[in-house]
Amino acid sequence: MSFLTKTPTHNNPVLVEVCVDSVESSRAAFEAGAGRLEVCASLAVGGGTTPSQGLVKAIQSLFPRTPLMVMIRPRVGDFVYSEDDLDVMKFDIRNFKTMGIKGFVFGVLTEIGDIDVHRTASLVQEALPLEVTFHRAFDMSNDLEAALLAIQEIKGITRILTSGGKPKAPDGASTLRNLAKLSKSVIIMPGSGINNETIDIILPILPLNLPREIHMSGGGWSDGRSEVDPKAGMGMGASEEHAADVWKTYKHSVELVRNRIDFLEDNDA
Repeated sequence: MSFLTKTPTHNNPVLVEVCVDSVESSRAAFEAGAGRLEVCASLAVGGGTTPSQGLVKAIQSLFPRTPLMVMIRPRVGDFVYSEDDLDVMKFDIRNFKTMGIKGFVFGVLTEIGDIDVHRTASLVQEALPLEVTFHRAFDMSNDLEAALLAIQEIKGITRILTSGGKPKAPDGASTLRNLAKLSKSVIIMPGSGINNETIDIILPILPLNLPREIHMSGGGWSDGRSEVDPKAGMGMGASEEHAADVWKTYKHSVELVRNRIDFLEDNDA
């Protein structure tokens, strides 16, 4: 059964953004057809944090024409930031702005789970004129429709990365569809749980009046290079189970999604 409607979409192609936290993963995403990269550190630990300038520079040197969105998140945990946290975030934004990147990815909530309009706006002002993605802190907010309205009031936010308030975007499809209809100017970019088996559900949600974009990692754990098992209780990774493993983007996983999108678009024309 197809979820697609017969609406020509070739004049608004789907961009695949891939989140990466290493040069190796960026190479896999690029070779698989990613149109944009979100660069983070430690993706497998709490969803990623601010990357080093060295990583961003290395990726730029290899793929100078690929747009890079840089995560600005000073720590894992919640999205309620202190003034010290915000100072760090602003300092990082100022430094990355000099590097020729496409934009930034961040989000701030209040203690009661609403969009922190004032603090988010202060970060947006630092980021302008570059693009801004409000990340999945959005999904942790109390009311997604109210959160969308609040974000639209902050001038300068380009898109929202969201799974529709669910752990995986396919499970939040109905909410994503509603958000896409409600949004007047902010791109709704579905992310989380998107692969070649679920893209059929996600593709029809993307509105035709705004750029169509999806976000994915295509990643998983891979054995590290160490020939020595970590000492018990001495894991330095995300968990004891993966203490010596490395998170990587798999080229084949991204390729499958890119190819599936192209197939569906070709047959929808």
